[in-house]
Amino acid sequence: MAKKIKEEDVSIIREIIGMLIYIAFVVLAIWVINTFVGQRTVVSGDSMNNTLEDKDNLWIDKLSYHLKEPERFDIVVFPYQDSKVYYIKRIIGLPGEKIRINEEGVIYVNGTPLEEDYGIETIRPNMIGRAGKDIILGEDEYFVIGDNRNDSKDSRFEEVGNIHRDELEGKAVFRIWPLSKFGRIEKN
Repeated sequence: MAKKIKEEDVSIIREIIGMLIYIAFVVLAIWVINTFVGQRTVVSGDSMNNTLEDKDNLWIDKLSYHLKEPERFDIVVFPYQDSKVYYIKRIIGLPGEKIRINEEGVIYVNGTPLEEDYGIETIRPNMIGRAGKDIILGEDEYFVIGDNRNDSKDSRFEEVGNIHRDELEGKAVFRIWPLSKFGRIEKN
């Protein structure tokens, strides 16, 4: 009888160890996915209206920027001033480019008006910020702006400024909530 009890104890211990290894593997897999592949984030505020709205739940692709460079009009996520607060904005200017916004609110890239239709209104003169003068982007810098141009804190203002390549957490690629808007987020 004592031998039977010991075999049952060993069997239970093996099952517990197996379960702990399984749980450790699941936790590690979730950590790898959230750190290197992607993560869910929630839009807070109206700076990306009408493309993204307050409380939209998004899937952020963290992997693609390890394989290729960010492109103009990508919607990106980055931390605000090294904090736990993340901003979601659209890339307008790429490394090495010159950005300027004139008094009529027209965005110029390297002296040519930017052809895009994401901004929901013309930029008001008080929202041009530092972009009223030429901004030359460094070799690893991006100029980002919200689609709701007059209600967005973005690269036009000193507190955000140009975004460095290593600050980009990833690219917004998929809306997972609300279900009525479920689907891929198109950049064009």
